[in-house]
Amino acid sequence: MNQGIARLTGIIYLILIAAGIYATVFIRSSLIVSGDAVTTAQNIMASEGLFRVSIASDLIMIIADVALAVLFYVLLRPVSRTLALVATFFRLIQAAILGINLLNLSISLEFLTANNSGFEGAQLNSLANVFLNAQDIGYDLGLVFFAISLAALSYLLYTSRYVPRFLSVLLAGSALVYLAGSFVTVLAPRLSRMLELAYILPFIAELGIALWLIIRGVNTRGQNNQPSFNNSRNEYA
Repeated sequence: MNQGIARLTGIIYLILIAAGIYATVFIRSSLIVSGDAVTTAQNIMASEGLFRVSIASDLIMIIADVALAVLFYVLLRPVSRTLALVATFFRLIQAAILGINLLNLSISLEFLTANNSGFEGAQLNSLANVFLNAQDIGYDLGLVFFAISLAALSYLLYTSRYVPRFLSVLLAGSALVYLAGSFVTVLAPRLSRMLELAYILPFIAELGIALWLIIRGVNTRGQNNQPSFNNSRNEYA
């Protein structure tokens, strides 16, 4: 097992976490006021450059996510090629959804900066707010696929013992949090705030795995004693 790849995976994971939190928590959460299109529009216009930085930061997060999908596949393919492919494909689907979803942020900004569009100021604010809300929903839809990817990833990590098993268990719990949060947003959006504290679990689990991979790499001791999921030599190709 290439420990260099493991540590690179951890570094990219850390970049992904930092970029995502910076864009969502430190920038957009300070600019977007839920239920107040006027104040949100004023905040974004007053900090247009910062809002654009949040979009760029999300792009960095998505690029890191694509790289991470490939690196985890390389690390976990010896455990089960099939399950590693499942984790990879669902993570890539999530990345594609989030990438397209960034258009909602760009369109909302276009409405707020539009000149001679034929719409009044209040209408532009409302339209911008609609696309901001659409971005939130699109993000949660993407997390459904991410949750499935994490479930597969947690099982692979638990079986391989590449990282401490408690981190794999936390990652499985994180998959449930993302899945529950996404479906609550779609089915009962008014209840979504009740789950906000639950997202601390994914933060702890993913940060813990990222730091472990950076500091310790992967533990390959005992891997040969683990039962293989593969049914043929071709799965190791």
